[in-house]
Amino acid sequence: MKSTMDPFHAIADASRREILILLTKDKQTINTLAGNFDMSRPAVSKHVKVLYEAGLILIKDQGRERYCELNPAGLDEIKSWLTFFDQFWNNKLQNLEDLLNKQADL
Repeated sequence: MKSTMDPFHAIADASRREILILLTKDKQTINTLAGNFDMSRPAVSKHVKVLYEAGLILIKDQGRERYCELNPAGLDEIKSWLTFFDQFWNNKLQNLEDLLNKQADL
């Protein structure tokens, strides 16, 4: 499935981040997920839809049930973005360390 929503928008909400954490344990139905929240099942269903449209989860039909599970590649865009800034700051800190070491040698 091609994601149609920005994954950063999807993870901006605390409830959606909690849904992702719950799905790290095992695939779950929307009813099972809804049991973990103080909100209606339709509200949880809307959060699930956002996560699905962002490509962060997969929804698979099994009989009459629809199961949500993490999409293994779903977080790749977020991971790539974070890796870029992790390397950026590591380089900046290394440059600062090099400068301080050079000044200490003077």
